[in-house]
Amino acid sequence: MSATESDHGFRRAKRPRSPIAGPYGHPFHATIVTIPIGAWTAAVVFDIASLLGAAPGALATGALWLVVIGVIGAVVAAVFGLLDFSQLPAGTKVRRTALWHLGFNSLAVVLFVVSAIVRAGDPDHPSVGGFILALVGILVVGVSGFLGGELAYRHGVRVADEQDQRRAYNG
Repeated sequence: MSATESDHGFRRAKRPRSPIAGPYGHPFHATIVTIPIGAWTAAVVFDIASLLGAAPGALATGALWLVVIGVIGAVVAAVFGLLDFSQLPAGTKVRRTALWHLGFNSLAVVLFVVSAIVRAGDPDHPSVGGFILALVGILVVGVSGFLGGELAYRHGVRVADEQDQRRAYNG
């Protein structure tokens, strides 16, 4: 890839594919991912509390709802993430990192869907199996989040150009 092609790919990755992806410098994907991350983290906390005996029925039911809310949020976030992904040039390190990020997120969604299915069998009682799946899922989300940070903070995907950033530091 020539320097001109590389520069074009770099600049294209900073721009939204469409207004639906969020305005320049403000990607919606980064905002929406807080829904599944928060819901799934809360589900694990509810699981721990329910397994320790604190209102186990209510917290087990709450954990199931949180897992489902997280799955729905993850699917919505994936749509916006795919819009950003489509701007990345093929054959680049940034595209490979994004593929790993996508793969880990997909694995997390599968783990949480299975967790929801396991929990749905007896929603009013704590589920050790559902908890273990959720715990593994949260670890996978952590790895994926690290890769998402690489994409935004190291590779500058959907981050404003340095010239635009510099203006904020000039008076």
